[in-house]
Amino acid sequence: MSGEEKERQLRREMRRIERKKQERVRQLLMSGLLCVSALIILAAGIVLYKNVFQKKPIDPSTVSVPEYVDVKLLTPNEYSRPELPLVEVKGIVVHYVANPCSTALENRDYFESLKYQGGNNATSVSSHFVIGLEGEVIQCVPLNEVAYASNKRNSDTISIECCHPDTTGKFYDSTYTSLVNLSAYLCREFELEAKDVIRHYDVTGKACPKYFVDHEEKWEQFHEDVQAALEIIK
Repeated sequence: MSGEEKERQLRREMRRIERKKQERVRQLLMSGLLCVSALIILAAGIVLYKNVFQKKPIDPSTVSVPEYVDVKLLTPNEYSRPELPLVEVKGIVVHYVANPCSTALENRDYFESLKYQGGNNATSVSSHFVIGLEGEVIQCVPLNEVAYASNKRNSDTISIECCHPDTTGKFYDSTYTSLVNLSAYLCREFELEAKDVIRHYDVTGKACPKYFVDHEEKWEQFHEDVQAALEIIK
């Protein structure tokens, strides 16, 4: 083999070695990119899991009520304020008192009177809040305690009873406005959405609050009003 042929063969071998080096570098870079991508996806998954699936519920005892709320807590008793812990809030339940023209204070005092009961025919009922005909708001049960209002949802909801002037169950504008504002406030404090405000009807099928059951479009409008109020106070 001549010297010229040896030189050509050497150059070919060097080019082959260079191509192998380049291919190796390319493979290493691709492996590195895949590893980085996998780490990014893993980190994003961990964050998503913690934020969505392991999101710690807000302790209701850390949430205060608005200044306009008149706090008149019920005396602890087994029928209306059992002092069972409410450790998590997943929704807000709207009710109507079903007693036309009664006031917020009268309904609160009715809950209070249940402590004198006894026997097999005892009634257990209460609510965290009662909104009156003039829009006044009374708190009956602390936000970190269960109220007897929403059946199987007592353990994870805040309840709001609303007064009304007649048997249609339609609220005065003053009552409605306070209901919207209080619902929006609680949604913000417990990191809920407007859709998390539900009717007693949605839990049990009972026609409560009657006007919002009879007029579905008014209930949809209520959700829109809560959402609008929520966007203002956020």
